[in-house]
Amino acid sequence: MCDGVRITDTSDLWWKSAVIYCLDIETFHDSDGDGIGDLGGLARRIDYLAELGITCLWLMPFYPTPDRDDGYDLTDFYGVDPRLGTLGQLVEVIRTAHDRGINVIADLVINHTSDRHPWFQASRRSTSNRYREHYVWRSTEPPDTSELVVFPDREDSIWERDERTGEWYLHNFYKHQPDLNLSNPEVVDEILRVVGFWLELGFDGFRVDGIPFLEQNAKNAGDTGLEVDPHELMRTIRSFLNRRTGWSMMLGEVNLPHEQQLAFFGGDAADELQMQFDFIGMQATYLALAREDAGPLVTALQERPTIDATCQWATFLRNHDELTLDKLTDGEREEVFAAFGPEPEMQLYGRGLKRRLPTMLGGDPRRIRMAYSLMFSLPGTPTLYYGEEIGMGEDLEADGRMAVRTPMQWSAGRNGGFSSAIPSRLVQRVVPDGYGPEHVNVVDQMHDPDSLWSFIRKLISIRRTCPELGWGTWTVLDQPEPRVLVQRCSVEGSAVITVHNLGADPVTVDVPVDPDDAGLEAVDLMAEELVTGGPTTRIALEGYGFRWLRVRPAGDLAIP
Repeated sequence: MCDGVRITDTSDLWWKSAVIYCLDIETFHDSDGDGIGDLGGLARRIDYLAELGITCLWLMPFYPTPDRDDGYDLTDFYGVDPRLGTLGQLVEVIRTAHDRGINVIADLVINHTSDRHPWFQASRRSTSNRYREHYVWRSTEPPDTSELVVFPDREDSIWERDERTGEWYLHNFYKHQPDLNLSNPEVVDEILRVVGFWLELGFDGFRVDGIPFLEQNAKNAGDTGLEVDPHELMRTIRSFLNRRTGWSMMLGEVNLPHEQQLAFFGGDAADELQMQFDFIGMQATYLALAREDAGPLVTALQERPTIDATCQWATFLRNHDELTLDKLTDGEREEVFAAFGPEPEMQLYGRGLKRRLPTMLGGDPRRIRMAYSLMFSLPGTPTLYYGEEIGMGEDLEADGRMAVRTPMQWSAGRNGGFSSAIPSRLVQRVVPDGYGPEHVNVVDQMHDPDSLWSFIRKLISIRRTCPELGWGTWTVLDQPEPRVLVQRCSVEGSAVITVHNLGADPVTVDVPVDPDDAGLEAVDLMAEELVTGGPTTRIALEGYGFRWLRVRPAGDLAIP
């Protein structure tokens, strides 16, 4: 899990105890009525995020773009798309967030650009121009690479022939997203300038996109002579960050086996990524929920490699992408599909889901709250995707990953309070039917103490009082019920014990609180009351029930 550490010695490692919130500016709030969310709208909602308890805001791409891949096809690393606002407005957002104690990180897209980027426009003009080597070209016809494509419904190869020079360029994603040549020192230097630029404007770090493809590029490039060491690249960027600020963070999208993830943390040197998403833990969570058996999640957590004390896992149940299940076996994946996405229109490419959690769990409020409590209780840094706090659903009629990129639902009014534009002008329609704004919105839930929003806010508040979950030593406590997960995180003489029932039926378990008779007692953090003093406490859980217990010296009122 993580090596022992004194919190007081490393208080600058803010990401260890953060609560991250990811949003897409164009679908969050529209301030000028053109149907597209913008920076002015986001600035108005920073106080909302602060009230929710968020401490780190992750902005999906806001760069100039043709918007053929939701902004990940950028044409300028140094700008803001005019649809969203200006650099000045972005600085206002960052400043306002900082004033509220919220750090801000940006998506760093280094694997590819749009084919409309000036570099690529120059690159394709001739085989000898200075930008030719900014991308990966080959003069000989490539072999069949249909098995390597990421989007098999759109592409049949990772190479595209360019008519002007008669050569082929590499694109691991769409053909309109040519891959950068990251073995070219000029490209790496430009990436560092990009990083430095956004740091100067106030960003606190970056979510680094598509890292597994950096590792695959050299293999996929065939006989082009491309030699990319993704670890050297990560070390180079990390070293630059350390020189420029000393507190900035890199959060990597690294959906790889644990051994390879450990390498991207930098191993013993811890000189690459500070954070990585726990894709394996996320997928195991869904398998555990489908089976109503904690076993798969326990196995995934126990198999996490030990990482440096300065590093961290990011836990999540949903992100902006497809909900990938690629690390499960075929049989396990079919179990999750059967439980949470049985219809073909709910699935993507046979490997993932295009649904949000509330719809997957049938809208059962007990199960939804248990799932979020479980995610927040896992060792690591919890990450929310916008709208999760109110239980937004998806639009299954939207194309692919866009199903979960619908406008934020602020009120029950027209367009869910997202925009004053006529509905036909919206960047994307709001969620229809039973999860639409008239049923699910911020205004109603903020005024309802029993709403999901109020629960998530309380959960965040409790999580922020439990540094053990970000810093501590994690163990599973033995008990005979396979549907129940009892875990303990301890650091500096304090501990948090969480108990979750993944099953629909009630259950009672004995939880060891003070097995060494050290004079400890347990306080229920949800109910804010003393549970027990003594070696063991009996916990009765309803179906999908959960408890959070603070373990403290008996009678020590100084520790909540």
